[in-house]
Amino acid sequence: MSFKTTGKVLQVLPEIKGTSARGEWKKQDFIIETAEEQYPKKICFTLFNDKNGTFDKIKPNMEVEVSFSIESREYNEKWFSNINAFRVDLVQSGSNSGNIPPSFTASDIPPMGGDQDDKDDLPF
Repeated sequence: MSFKTTGKVLQVLPEIKGTSARGEWKKQDFIIETAEEQYPKKICFTLFNDKNGTFDKIKPNMEVEVSFSIESREYNEKWFSNINAFRVDLVQSGSNSGNIPPSFTASDIPPMGGDQDDKDDLPF
């Protein structure tokens, strides 16, 4: 199951590297503050083994859309949850917010077709 949220990057934590039985790995955590609700939430996401340079692209104060999954696991009879980001996209500041139509000018309106002498184009 995957989820999406948008928000402003508050902090980018240092990259962590290590080696496991499967080889080298790296991860980076970053915190965003959501703006989708009446009371904004702060969420810490984890990026693992970045393959497309996302680590380098995320900077504080950027508006981002994060696609993520939530995973929990048990260790020593305690449960731990991770919020794993798998895609981070920059939100364009000039984009429309969904309910607002794009602006237009009079030149964007196509000319009326048909006979110009018709004053009434209704078929009845």
